[in-house]
Amino acid sequence: MEWVNWSGSQRATPAHFATPRSRHELAELVATAPGPIRVAGAGHSFSAGVLTGGTLLSLDALDRVLDVRDGLVRVEAGIRLKALSRELHVRGLAMPNLGDIDVQSLAGALATGTHGTGTALPNLSGQVTSVELVLADGSERTIGGGDELLAARVSLGALGVIAAVTVRCVPAFRLRHTDKPEPLAPVLDELQERAEAHDHFEFWTFPHADVALTRTLDRTESAPSRPGRASAYVSDVMMDNHAFRAVNEVAKRFPGTIPRLNRLASAVASTRERVDWSHRIFASQRLVRFEEMEYSVPREHAVPAVRAAREALERHAVSFPIELRFTAGDDALLSAAHGRDSAFVAVHVFQGMPYEPAFREVEAALSELGGRPHWGKRSFLDHTQLAPRYPRWDEFQRIRSELDPEGRFANAWVRGVLG
Repeated sequence: MEWVNWSGSQRATPAHFATPRSRHELAELVATAPGPIRVAGAGHSFSAGVLTGGTLLSLDALDRVLDVRDGLVRVEAGIRLKALSRELHVRGLAMPNLGDIDVQSLAGALATGTHGTGTALPNLSGQVTSVELVLADGSERTIGGGDELLAARVSLGALGVIAAVTVRCVPAFRLRHTDKPEPLAPVLDELQERAEAHDHFEFWTFPHADVALTRTLDRTESAPSRPGRASAYVSDVMMDNHAFRAVNEVAKRFPGTIPRLNRLASAVASTRERVDWSHRIFASQRLVRFEEMEYSVPREHAVPAVRAAREALERHAVSFPIELRFTAGDDALLSAAHGRDSAFVAVHVFQGMPYEPAFREVEAALSELGGRPHWGKRSFLDHTQLAPRYPRWDEFQRIRSELDPEGRFANAWVRGVLG
């Protein structure tokens, strides 16, 4: 079989593909199947982390909530974030933060350092209190602390196969969601204050358009207030997806129209507000496909990072907006926010349009600001360039050599980025 990721740009034809239905079956496969062994989640990464000519595993059948106790939820690694949120909600719980899509597998989201936005909140791996790994020889190890846990929380799949994790959750809560277009300059002038003023703050800005499409999410005790089904379909599906796709198809065919199209897309954006349970607010439908690069920079460099990305993209045919989000620093060894409060700048190119020249230029500019790439997005750096950016890189490598001494989980991508 051929495996293809969501954007269609990463493809693999493994010698063996399997969907284990028990921990015992998973352990047997890891111990005996041809390597390299990699795990496919939902395919929403843009990097080549999944690709292997050896064995590709799907954990889709390992998707149960195993135990809930005092806010700690032990759950199998293959569960999708959307399904996990539903399971938590019926138990009166929620994830404290999520990204803007919820179709990823839990293990894939953790292993790549997936994050949402919020200056006081770390990436999703910051909620993890233990990781249950199946190692190269099929043995199992539960990692519940120390540097091994700091390595296992964002592991790139290089330590073993995650079978289950325990995450710390919070009581279910509601959010007030407000989208509002504003002039870009004052948003940048007041950026740090705005980020601090809200539980979750982010914005998008199109190249060639001086507008910030801001989004604020704040906790509220107000009752849910949702748009009607027809109104939600028009705004969330027709405008945000079908109309946006049509604009991008024009941009792909006629690149010279991109500046005008980007200004038009900014001009027609409207203010929207709703209140709902957090898991229904965090995630949005993403029907328009694209390639993505995302870089973390120290939070104090957020404004120059946005400006540098805009300047770079305006030299290329790019019809998607730049996205800016925030996270608290954390201590996972390979987290892009390790040891520093961070801003994340994401750039996107519509599916089928050339992305590498623009992404390389953005990568170079953000690297000068101390940038670290998101492990699930596009990057062109190798281990010689990455190692100096992570203060505890050598400690991760020591743990990796102990847990996978023969490199059973090291495909070409892992060898490239980790050595």
